[in-house]
Amino acid sequence: MAVLALSSCGSSAGDGAVEVAIIGTPAAMFEDGVRLGPAAQLVRGATHEGLVALDASGQVVPAIAERWIVTDDGLSYIFRLRDSTWPGGEEIAANEVRDQLRRTIARLEGTSLGLDLANIREIRAMTGRVIEVQLNAPAPDFLRLLAQSELGLTRGGSGAGPMAMSRGDGDAGGDGDGGASARLSALPPESRGLPARQDWEEVARPIAVRALAAGKAVAAFAAGDVDLVLGGSIVDFPEATAAAGPLSRGTIQVDPALGLLGLTVRREAGLLADPARREALSMAIDRPALIQAFGLGGWRENSWIVPPEAFTAPAYGRDRWAGTSIAERRQIAAARVQAWSGPGREPVVRVALPRGKGSDLLLRQLAEGWATIGVTTRRAAPGEAADLELRDVLARYISPMWYLNQFNCRLGAGLCAPAADALVKQAQATRDPAQREVLLAEAHAALVESEVYIPLGVPVRWSLVRGTLDNYQPNAFAFHPLFPLSQPTT
Repeated sequence: MAVLALSSCGSSAGDGAVEVAIIGTPAAMFEDGVRLGPAAQLVRGATHEGLVALDASGQVVPAIAERWIVTDDGLSYIFRLRDSTWPGGEEIAANEVRDQLRRTIARLEGTSLGLDLANIREIRAMTGRVIEVQLNAPAPDFLRLLAQSELGLTRGGSGAGPMAMSRGDGDAGGDGDGGASARLSALPPESRGLPARQDWEEVARPIAVRALAAGKAVAAFAAGDVDLVLGGSIVDFPEATAAAGPLSRGTIQVDPALGLLGLTVRREAGLLADPARREALSMAIDRPALIQAFGLGGWRENSWIVPPEAFTAPAYGRDRWAGTSIAERRQIAAARVQAWSGPGREPVVRVALPRGKGSDLLLRQLAEGWATIGVTTRRAAPGEAADLELRDVLARYISPMWYLNQFNCRLGAGLCAPAADALVKQAQATRDPAQREVLLAEAHAALVESEVYIPLGVPVRWSLVRGTLDNYQPNAFAFHPLFPLSQPTT
């Protein structure tokens, strides 16, 4: 991804806190339960550690578990808990961790993360500080799943760190927004089972977090009121680029993100009742031209649900319609639309998009492409039934399994393919890696044949980063934990 580099100066808050704005609403920052949005994932990850966590680069690191081993067959993960306590001073014991993990996984039933974790066969406490997680089949990305914020541990509503949080309300940061804010302070190392550091209070910086709308977050950064803006997407990307002049004191960082950016088919009716016509809409999109309007270099388009590189040995080429020009594709698509059109059959698609300048631009590009095949595009009003809906979600791990689980029929997120779900379930229980990939490729083929989704490319995730800020790193998962921002670089 392109990095729009600008000169870096500016300062943090006078009390030494790192000022962070997360794009979103204050309520979203403090969501509870196991269905967390991006803002809540950041806050939960800072205050509720799980067995493992993610560092600034997106790699798995120790958390409540200080170390672990994986058996040679990949079916057992054995974790040794660190010698640490809950906020009330009681020891964190393996039997309580076991019980919490069991309850959390049960509550994740009906979510895509719950599907990803369905491979767990048993969780047991071996000793007071050792816990074992047994799997039905090897899962190379299992540690990354355990590092997700939703699996953070809690007692009495409080987590075991690595940060303590105090909430504030009102006009946080003087932005006039009137929303909620939070102040996060890193817990001393000794309370987390680590060697004590005498200068901890001097070197560990608090984090002041608030949720703002994209425009207000960009303005606050430009004014020097915040050091970091997180959570930008394609919906609000024009907000950042339009303010490139005032942002001379920072940088726009775009993550090399993985995941889904496309259109979910919500209704199998009218023009979209037939898979061939749904494919026609996908064929008519000029994906390279679509992103050019955003002025974003390095974006990776995709015409498949699962990108070929997600497989160890790709079973198909990069372009779904390789060897066919966009003009030829549109000619084929127009013929399909025309064959369906007639009296009482108006080729119209209603698209649901979140509010934002990026959504407006995206809709305009889609409408121009579909107009070439005789289809009229309309934006669905709030509450109005839509034919297509924007899906913009980050991958939690790198595997065809993640992509395929996003379309499981149990999620009720749009059209689905029961045959694909059955193949994914079979693949998840298969111990032979080669056979697993065969089954996942077959599941992907079943989804593609059903035309349940119109892929566009990878998600766009951007941040504004003060040049003086340490421990921020773009990464493929576009997840930027808050705890590392508080830590000294040496």
